[in-house]
Amino acid sequence: MKRLSTIFGRVLLGAAALFGLAQPGMANAQARWTANSDDALLFDVRLGQYRLGDGVRGYQIPGGTCVDLADVIMALDIPVRLDKKLRRATGWAFDERHTVLIDRETGAVQIMNNVAKLGPNDIFDTPEGWCVATAKLGSWLGINLQADQGNALLIVKSTAKLPVELQMERRARAAGIRNVATFDLKSLPHSETPFRGVRMPSVDAVVSIGGLKDRSRGTGQINRSYELYAAGEVGPIAYNARLSSTRKGVPESLRIQAYRTDPEGRLLGGLKATSVAAGDISGFSTPLVAQSSAGRGAMLSNRPVERRDSFDRTDFRGELPQGWDAELYRNGQLLMFANDRADGRYEFLDVPLLYGQNRFEIVLYGPQGQIRRESRNVPVGLDSIPPRKTYYWAGVYDDGHDLIGLGGGGRFGRSGWRGTFGLERGLNARTSLAALVHSLVLEDGLRRNYAEIAVRRAVGPTLLEVSASQTSSGGSALRAQVLGELSNTYFSAESILARGHFRSDRILVDVTGLHTVSLDHSFKLGSTFLPVHLESRYTTRSSGLNSLDTAARVSTSIGRMSLTGEVNWRDERRKYGPEPPGILEASLLANARIGKVRLRGETRFRLRPDSRFDNATVVAEWSAGRGDDRYRGDWRAEIGYDRPLKRARVGLGYVRHFEKLALTGSVEAGSDGSLAGGLNLVFSLGPDPTDHGGMRMTSNRLATQGQAVARVYRDLNGDGIRQSDEPLEHDVQLTAGRVPVERLTGKDGQVLIDSLEPYQPVLIGIDASSLPDPLVQPATPGIVVTPRPGVAVAIELPLSSAGDVDGTLVRSGGGSFGGVEIELVNAEGRVTAKARTDFDGFFLFEAVPYGRYSIRIAPASADAARVSAALGGIAIVSGTTPSVHLGTIAAKATPRQAAIP
Repeated sequence: MKRLSTIFGRVLLGAAALFGLAQPGMANAQARWTANSDDALLFDVRLGQYRLGDGVRGYQIPGGTCVDLADVIMALDIPVRLDKKLRRATGWAFDERHTVLIDRETGAVQIMNNVAKLGPNDIFDTPEGWCVATAKLGSWLGINLQADQGNALLIVKSTAKLPVELQMERRARAAGIRNVATFDLKSLPHSETPFRGVRMPSVDAVVSIGGLKDRSRGTGQINRSYELYAAGEVGPIAYNARLSSTRKGVPESLRIQAYRTDPEGRLLGGLKATSVAAGDISGFSTPLVAQSSAGRGAMLSNRPVERRDSFDRTDFRGELPQGWDAELYRNGQLLMFANDRADGRYEFLDVPLLYGQNRFEIVLYGPQGQIRRESRNVPVGLDSIPPRKTYYWAGVYDDGHDLIGLGGGGRFGRSGWRGTFGLERGLNARTSLAALVHSLVLEDGLRRNYAEIAVRRAVGPTLLEVSASQTSSGGSALRAQVLGELSNTYFSAESILARGHFRSDRILVDVTGLHTVSLDHSFKLGSTFLPVHLESRYTTRSSGLNSLDTAARVSTSIGRMSLTGEVNWRDERRKYGPEPPGILEASLLANARIGKVRLRGETRFRLRPDSRFDNATVVAEWSAGRGDDRYRGDWRAEIGYDRPLKRARVGLGYVRHFEKLALTGSVEAGSDGSLAGGLNLVFSLGPDPTDHGGMRMTSNRLATQGQAVARVYRDLNGDGIRQSDEPLEHDVQLTAGRVPVERLTGKDGQVLIDSLEPYQPVLIGIDASSLPDPLVQPATPGIVVTPRPGVAVAIELPLSSAGDVDGTLVRSGGGSFGGVEIELVNAEGRVTAKARTDFDGFFLFEAVPYGRYSIRIAPASADAARVSAALGGIAIVSGTTPSVHLGTIAAKATPRQAAIP
């Protein structure tokens, strides 16, 4: 009905226009104008791309247009009260300081502190109410109102975004986020950057200089160090390299890896590999034999890039600069933490997974207050590989050795060459079979060879895996694992039995059995959720020394504070001799925000056999500056106490963020008389994709993250390819997945997008809410790119003019057909818009880019109504026909199948 009213308004507009042409003397009769049906209009209110309200009534008056004040108040949602009896309108528009008072009794209008007289042609009395001249009403409200009589539009423009526009943007963005999840990225346009030539590498750099003074010992030293991480490509090969120095600035370790990764599995011809790497690599992990580790070697696999080694556990590994700490959270719960190591890596190994969605966040804390966050989602469900699909993994590497050791470095952890080859086959949608062989050198220096086999099966809301391993020396191990969900409680149970002195990365010497049970449940206390994790492991050994380890972890949020408490109990049972007392330890981690200050505290203490306090740390972080993320300053204060060392410390740090770099400074003093200070410089260098041959410097990570440069243009001929005469569009907002891009396109129509997750497809598109003209819309949902580290992907996003499509859906036997979901399908067969029919069957698609479309009933609605989804009629939206009226369309009933006796 809204659309019919709009059409009726346009008919009245045409009649009014003709009437105006027939009355040449009307311009001189403004004062004698009275409302009549021939001058009546009905406008759709447009603010940018948004349609506000249910329409605004108005009239064509001599020399212009007037609109109903009450309708405008409702459409713009402004707190103005209109009292027709007192003939007064009072309130404020968009800002409490912008007060409005219109008093027709006194013939005055007051806008804030400015008072003026009402003109004879400012307000007209009509049957609907007060009809105010659009130009005058716009000036009172502080906006620009333009009446487009030809298209029956009342266009609202403002130099600043209005509250109603911000609200519409939030709703559109929320709806867009929900819609992104429904996109099948494989069905959308893709852009690939070919491997060719030599690409200038991107480099992430951390340069530090500091000093330490120990007054108690009368010693001091100056430290200077650096870490460089580079990523680039040479022909068909990608590479990354990490160079780190000692505290004296001497090169110590150099890691280099040459690799190729293709999520589509198009590497090495018939091998259809997804990953190939040589140099410094990471190994493969299995439940009974091998644990993931790093060393120099080579690997090859056709497994999906994001697929983990085990269905119930996963590993996280990454670069950890000197002086940094790392924390691992799962669904908001703190699971593990790691301090900096000599090899410059963090490792979270064998992280347990819950049935369903596991949202992990790795938070890296720098010594001067830097915070980096990395998020990953790991779903656990029907996780068997596709039926009749085979995956393989093969690798050999020298565990514990860097490819190139400098200054005597390059050795860490275990040492020795090891190799793994494995196959995994999907038997059906719920079952898979895996077989592997390993050759490992363990910590005792002896080489051992293994065969391992595993069967995985999904049974209802649970996953079950049974695996077995045999060594060449006769040892064997058997494992059973179940993971599932029962009434919102997540459970996991694992049992391992080892015989014949079986030993591996997973099963240590002397261990004959490992039996583990864990439960996760969230209790609701009022409006607060209390996640609780319980885990118990019983270990048996051939020596008779058995142990029981039990842990309980509870997390909660109180206001703006989140707390995670953990209690660990260890009890040992000995076959011979007295049993040692049980050990009970507890820890507490707290995160809170007080005003603009973020607090992070951690404390650890022992409860049994002797009660004692171990250590505590409190860190406060807050921002200071102009509020611009590119130029903000962050402060960090820390106080702590370590009981075993009997040392208290206090520190203060400041980091200044610029667009091109981040500069930090810190100072720390200890109760033992020590004093330390340092400066830290963080920046990245890389080729500037917007300037051929140029370089750019930024504080964003370029070498470890992906980049994209997008150019937005007006596609005048609709061919999807920019021509030299097609203009570029500036001040357009883009989106990359679920996160809006911070900057708008510049005068060259381009914008750089940093910090994209490597090798994870992401949809880059235009945020239609940023387009000022509702009749110009994105020509496509966007383009899917798969970023590569240190390499910028270039894409072009077209804009095209838009129109609308409407029609009326009826039943095949007659009668309206309301409440049905209708889909608009473009020439590529992709659904571009959805609408629901009104009670009378009327449907309307607005802001439809120019093109050829068909209409169909959504499959779910068609099945429910027992009608055919296909509908006749083709809509061609173009410059000559911006509004397409399909008229009445009849839905065809599907024939009912006779029941089979």
